[in-house]
Amino acid sequence: MISFIKRGLDSDVGHSFRTSPTAIVAAVIAFICVFCAVFAPWVAPHNPFDLATLELSNARLPPAWTPEGSSNFLLGTDDQGRDILSALMYGARISLAVGLASVVLSVVIGVSFGLAAGFLGGWIDSVLMRLCDVMLSFPAILIALLIAGVGRALFPNAHETLAFGVLIISITLTGWVQYARTVRGSTLVERNKEYVQAARVTGVAPLRIMRSHVLPNVMGPVLVLATIQVATAIITEATLSFLGVGAPPTSPSLGTLIRVGNDYLFSGEWWITIFPGAMLVLIALSVNLLGDWLRDALNPRLR
Repeated sequence: MISFIKRGLDSDVGHSFRTSPTAIVAAVIAFICVFCAVFAPWVAPHNPFDLATLELSNARLPPAWTPEGSSNFLLGTDDQGRDILSALMYGARISLAVGLASVVLSVVIGVSFGLAAGFLGGWIDSVLMRLCDVMLSFPAILIALLIAGVGRALFPNAHETLAFGVLIISITLTGWVQYARTVRGSTLVERNKEYVQAARVTGVAPLRIMRSHVLPNVMGPVLVLATIQVATAIITEATLSFLGVGAPPTSPSLGTLIRVGNDYLFSGEWWITIFPGAMLVLIALSVNLLGDWLRDALNPRLR
């Protein structure tokens, strides 16, 4: 494991990372956010969703550094007495899980359709690209809002797992198109190269050519796009939750926390919405900066 890490740091991409202060800072911020989200049950000072530990007398307490604040709640509490710092960790956990799951599903669908359209061509290419054109003609947030709203309407008393599933699917339906178009363009270039023609001459099946030969050579742009799309998916999830059709109230994400705090923003309890918003900005900004660095690091013209 140590030797693998050493080889990675000595590679061109590793050298680019070590010489980029922006990438290092973004990676540190992203690591801290992901670490706190994954290990929230052990890192968070309180369990904000355990009703037995909540006291209404602690509701809307300001941050600890203010005169009215309490040292038990570093960033203050919300309207139900939940610790804001702990709620951020648990909320980021949900936002990251939904964002990563939707991106993975989008990559699987988009790469599969893009490979088939670019390599096989013909009517398959026409049908899949017209489907992409139809999806692109609608605003992404509108499609996600429609799917999530219909899912919540059809299953109003659904379990939380089903609610999260509907949320992931709604984001996936708006995210796979970019991967399909990117992979199709790269596949159209790769399918005419000599190594693909040699594989065809030797009798290799088209499915194996796509999987073993073409796919590894078109994954570079996909990795960059997926990194950036993680931030987009998290923001989309937060938007849906803010509008009330995202994560269920019993397991609020960052978007839900922002929506709750928005009701108290003009009454002086600014910390209830400011800190979840800052957490969302930090996650999205760090991921976007890492995506920009990865795009430059994998571009051979910039080496």
